[in-house]
Parts: sequence; structure tokens; C-alpha cells
Amino acid sequence: MGNKPNIGDDYSLSRVPMSARQSLWSITIIRVGALATISQFILGASLGYGMTFWQAFWATMFGSVILQVISFLLGYAGAREGLSTSLLSRWTGFGRYGSSIIGGVIAISCVGWFGVQNSVFADGLVQASGGKLPLPVAAAITGLGVTVLVMFGFKLLSITAAITVPAFLLAVAVGIYQVLKDHSITDLMSASPAGDPLSMGAAATMIAGGFIIGAVITPDFSRFAKSGKDVFWMSTIGLLIGELGINMIAVLMALAARTNDIVSIMVSTSGWLGALVVVLSTVKINNLNLYSSSLGFTNIFDSIFKIKLNRGMVTLVIGIIGTVLSVIGILDYFVNFLVFLGVLVPPIAGIIVVEYFILKTNRQVLDETRAKGILPSNIDKMHPMTLIAWAAGFAAGYLVTVGIPSINSLLVSGVVYYIGALLIRKGRNKKEINGKIA
Repeated sequence: MGNKPNIGDDYSLSRVPMSARQSLWSITIIRVGALATISQFILGASLGYGMTFWQAFWATMFGSVILQVISFLLGYAGAREGLSTSLLSRWTGFGRYGSSIIGGVIAISCVGWFGVQNSVFADGLVQASGGKLPLPVAAAITGLGVTVLVMFGFKLLSITAAITVPAFLLAVAVGIYQVLKDHSITDLMSASPAGDPLSMGAAATMIAGGFIIGAVITPDFSRFAKSGKDVFWMSTIGLLIGELGINMIAVLMALAARTNDIVSIMVSTSGWLGALVVVLSTVKINNLNLYSSSLGFTNIFDSIFKIKLNRGMVTLVIGIIGTVLSVIGILDYFVNFLVFLGVLVPPIAGIIVVEYFILKTNRQVLDETRAKGILPSNIDKMHPMTLIAWAAGFAAGYLVTVGIPSINSLLVSGVVYYIGALLIRKGRNKKEINGKIA
């Protein structure tokens, strides 16, 4: 396989060679763009409506730090191997068919969120045009516009983020100034919230749940990182600016305005600039949704049907599907399903991390083929233990009421997988020894 992929293919079914790796800036701006969004603002405002500043600060730290550790570990594995999440999972416990299931879960989640965000994006355009632009027309323009951008792959994602992230932060700064100019920051930091009290557990759950899919798809773009150190800085800067920074600003705004409806505040205080915030925010996050979804689908077709599809073409098809879904308004019924997928996703991270960093079953063959820039030719079938661990993690996330559901499911799946894999290994070794003695 040559080093130069077709247009938009972006090494979707091969390792990213060192010659195609990108700078720390390129990957970090995409990560910050994934976190510095209007949905993050809405989340921060919900915290500020039900918590004091410092309660919200600790909830954010508690909810996001564990996920940042997980996304760093997954991102590091992605960068080391040059592989996306669904491709990496083939050699980290899921095998050929398991990686297709992961590809499917990620792809459907991301197409769903693409449609949901596209509706928000179109709504922003309608408001900016003063209602002159009909919503279906706006949704078609926004959806297809983002699709064309994503077809051209990682480089264009990075360029788009480099333009939209600073513009987004600037527009946010104007909105913050308008809301906070009549208030003292120190008074707000000790103010009591306007809404019903929110518990630490519920708040940390909202934060962790909001980012879990982002954590699991980290390898989709960290595979373009030049080193593990770059992945570390990407995760840390993303956490400080995107998660902590945006959250705490939104908390202050909610405490000042005594409401959690941040979008209205932004649009009313800064007019077209506020509408621009909504638009820029969704462009960035939708780029990533569509990109990860296209990688998931190319992996499914390669794994199950042995068909190598071009990622750029796949992007076009699913972009049209996501756009159509948002135009016909089916997405209002889709959010509950996406939240359900949010509990299905964390066990994937638990199993991959345990397999890649602790058990290292396929580490030798990955190392040997990495040196040659190819993929291992042997792909295991999915081990029953993976399914058991996945189911246990899902059950823990769904049924256990103590703690943070996404973290519970992640930890339980990792522990169950680790113990199960060790027992199976022990059993095999025993068989081999008995066979030799016999």
C-alpha cells in the first residue's frame, strides 16, 4: 500500500505514516474545538444554575479528570500505532467482528449528534437572518457545507478549527463582557445559585457523560500526533481551555444572569455575534462527528464484507443522511437513544486500555508490523470474555446508582475483562503443561 491515500481517504484503513503526522498545534486546535462548544456552555450554565462557583469547579474537575486520563491513554495508543479507535480495537480485545460493532456504535452516535448539532447550527442561521431563511433550507446548507469540508480529511479539519476556535472564543469574550460588566467576579464566586440545588454526583455525571464519546474517539485524530508527549499536551490544554475554562465562564454567567438559558443570553447581549458563536461552535463539533463516523463505517465494511470504501465518499453519504434527518426533524426523538449509547461506549475504553497497556496480548505483533508500516495480518475473532466484560460494564453504568455511570461502566468492564483474561490465560497454560506431560 502506497503512502499517498486517495483524496479524503486519510489512512482510514491503514497506519498513518510518520511522514503524514501533524504538528502539536494542528491536533490541539481540533481537541479544543471539540470541547469549546455551545453544548459545553449549556452544560456549564446548568451547573451555575444549581451550584455555587466552587461546587461547580470541583464537579468539573471530578467529572473530567478521569476521562482525560482515559482519553490520554487511548490517544497515546492511537498515536503510537497510527490507528483510529475502531481499527485499534481489532488488536485490543475486540477482534474483527467486535471492532465492527464498535465502528457501528461510534458511527451511529456521531451521525445522530451530527444531525442534532446541525439543527442547532441551522437555527443559529435562521436567527441571524431574522427569520427570513426557512429552517429546512438552513439545515440543508449547513449540513452539506460541513460534509464537503470533512470529505477532504484531517488537514482541512485542522484549518477550519484554526479559524473557528479563535473566532468562537472572541465572540464568547464579548458576550461575557456584556453579562459580567455590571457584576463583581468575587461576589459571583460566593453567590448562591438561582435554581434548584444540583448534587455533586449529578453534576459530575453530566460532565463525564457529555465527554465520554469524545474520549473514546481520541485516537481518530491523535493518530496524526508525532509523539506521546504531543498527545499529553493536547489532552491537558483541551481540559484547561475547553472543559474547565468554558465551564467556569458559563457558571459565572448563569450566576450573574440568574438563568441557565445561555444561548438566549449570548444572542441577546451580542446580537449577530451571539448567533455567530452558535454557528462556529457547531461547525467544529460537527466536523469531528462526521469524521469519526466515516472512520467507523469504513472499518465495518472492511471487517465484515472485506470491501475497502473511500472515506471521503462514505462521508458524503452519511453527511447527506444526517442532514436529511435534521431537515425532517426526526432528531427530537433521537436524543434518548444517543444517551443510551453513551452508556454503551465507556466499556470500550475500559477494555482497550486494559488490553493494550496491561495484558499486551498482541503487543509483539503490533510492534513488528509498526516498524514496517503495515497492519498485522492476523485478526482474532472476538473473545466471549470481551462481550461479558462489555455487558458487565453496561449493566454497571445503567443500574448502579452510586457514583458516575460512565466511569462505573468503564471501570467495571476493565476489571472484569482483566480478571477474565487472566483466568483464561491460566487455563490455557495449564492445558499446555498437561498436554506436554501426557
